[in-house]
Amino acid sequence: MNHESGASCGTRPGVNGMVTRNGGLMIEPLSSDGSLPLVVTPVEERALDGYLAAARHYAEAFLPVSGGLLFRGLPIRSVADFESFVGGFTSSLVSYEFGSTPRSRVQRQVYTSTEYPPHQHIPLHNEQAYTREWPMKIWFYCGQAPEEGGYTPIADSREVYRRIPACIRERFNRNQIMYVRNYGNGLDVPWQKVFNTEDPAVVEAFCRTNGILYEWKADGELRTRQVAQAIAVHPLTGETVWFNQAHLFHVSNLEPAVREDLLAVVAEEDLPRNACYGDGSPIESDLLDEIRDVYRSVAVQFSWQEGDVMMLDNMLAAHGRTPFKGRRKILVAMAESCRVGRPC
Repeated sequence: MNHESGASCGTRPGVNGMVTRNGGLMIEPLSSDGSLPLVVTPVEERALDGYLAAARHYAEAFLPVSGGLLFRGLPIRSVADFESFVGGFTSSLVSYEFGSTPRSRVQRQVYTSTEYPPHQHIPLHNEQAYTREWPMKIWFYCGQAPEEGGYTPIADSREVYRRIPACIRERFNRNQIMYVRNYGNGLDVPWQKVFNTEDPAVVEAFCRTNGILYEWKADGELRTRQVAQAIAVHPLTGETVWFNQAHLFHVSNLEPAVREDLLAVVAEEDLPRNACYGDGSPIESDLLDEIRDVYRSVAVQFSWQEGDVMMLDNMLAAHGRTPFKGRRKILVAMAESCRVGRPC
């Protein structure tokens, strides 16, 4: 297990040094410092459905504490096994609506992980924190581990919040964040795929329902703007978490050469994505750099093993992806939609 920048997320009550057994499974910290994720492994051989009751018990008891569980060594050998396993936790799997990255549906509500080129790094983030509705739970399944790299680093969103300077937290919380997206044109995901429709009227209805401002540009492409939260309070634990994607959407997230090339062909307002304060004023790049440094300081990563399933509380734990070599197959499922102003 690796800790980026040599730092850890710290420990939480009832986790450090804990080893418990239940229903054919054992749960213990993956590392001696007790940071997430906790790893769940079998202590006796059973069929997959024979582990589900114990797996649910561990998720209910420890996911709100640790934020992440890594199920390792279970007989999960296919997409169908993965879907069956996830179905043992929830009946409310959700589709990838209003997505910001390219994914493909593999089977019903099972998707590929973000289909970015292997050399690209995906910063730590909470799934769909750029909008006002997001999944509370997310699962990752390793169908094939890469030859090198390809980690899915994770970070405790409570610790991220605590480590960000109070003045930055207050500024973001006061102003909120506006996400600006321009779809298609060969630069980003087409609106047809993001909204799962070819009908502009369906897009407009979705935007009105979700408080998203939209406009059809002269070239026929779509631009949207939505103001969303910078921080959030977990509905179960009552803890405050850093919960946004300003550092990921902002133009400063692009490599300097890529940013320069992109701005040479499009105006800043036509960038595939960008972030500003809720009133439209620019976010200072140096503040976002501080936030990125915090994520790096608390990130935890481990090598995938085929058959692994990592379950995260999407509000308590952020995730990302490191570059990799060789074929990598990580699948994703999400559940339990939570919406601002509506009980989760």
